[in-house]
Amino acid sequence: MQVFCRKTNGNAELRCCVCGQGFVMFWERQTATERAVTRAEIQEVLRRQHRSIAGCEAHPQSEFAMPEWDSLFTDPIGGAGKVPVWDL
Repeated sequence: MQVFCRKTNGNAELRCCVCGQGFVMFWERQTATERAVTRAEIQEVLRRQHRSIAGCEAHPQSEFAMPEWDSLFTDPIGGAGKVPVWDL
């Protein structure tokens, strides 16, 4: 199951519990129970992004896929930001 997330300053389906950044999510078909479990998993990934960056900059600036997106990002610039592997 995959979910695509996009930052938003408007109506957000999910907000990072650390910085409050909002996200709109685009889901594959699934039950409400599956979406609830996935939301909890996404929150954990968003929290991990704040290990080295406190603000909203900790999150990808463009759309990203969950759950795979966390493994697609690396930190090649000494904790100053996350850069997608495909941009290296």
